Amino acid sequence: MKSEHIPKATIGRLAVYIQVLENLKLDGVEIISSEALAQACSVNSSQIRKDLAYFGEFGVRGVGYYVQELITSIKQSLGIDRIWNCGLVGVGNLGRALLRHRDFSRKGFAIKVAFDCDPYKIGEMVEGLEVICTRKTKEKIREYGLEIGIITTPPERAQRAANYLVDGGIKGIINFAPARIQVPDHIPVEYVDFFHHLYAVAFQIKLDDVQE
Repeated sequence: MKSEHIPKATIGRLAVYIQVLENLKLDGVEIISSEALAQACSVNSSQIRKDLAYFGEFGVRGVGYYVQELITSIKQSLGIDRIWNCGLVGVGNLGRALLRHRDFSRKGFAIKVAFDCDPYKIGEMVEGLEVICTRKTKEKIREYGLEIGIITTPPERAQRAANYLVDGGIKGIINFAPARIQVPDHIPVEYVDFFHHLYAVAFQIKLDDVQE
């Protein structure tokens, strides 16, 4: 089945399955039933079977899933069975925190270049990377074969950052800036807004309080 026919919610759940399965592997678990996996992922077992069915047949009836085998299969399905080269735009507090994050390469994503427009930051070394002027984005995208751009700029600079990335030939963008960006339709964009999740939690707490 072509990827455009797979619901976005399914892709999101697959990412959760991977995290849970990798933790199970670290705990020495080799085989797990669909019921146990569903409980660990906070979904029902029929949902797991439905999600996995988009990509083929998995598991052994009466036995369950082989953890390593399922990890490998899901990674292949998601396209994270290789390293994706990334470039980060915006070396502020959030950008620096992401550069310090040790899980990127382990998860299949390598931040190769960090960009900023602040002359006081350009040339600075952050976690082994030299901060490059954003005007060189196009050049560096081609030099390092960058495919994914990560925007961690203030909101008023997000569109300009996106423009640099698109002009350089980036294939996809993760936007942490609290601003919507305009890019060509063929470039996928994912928004990561912490306040969106805080609002959702606050609303749920308020709703629970009203119902008590």
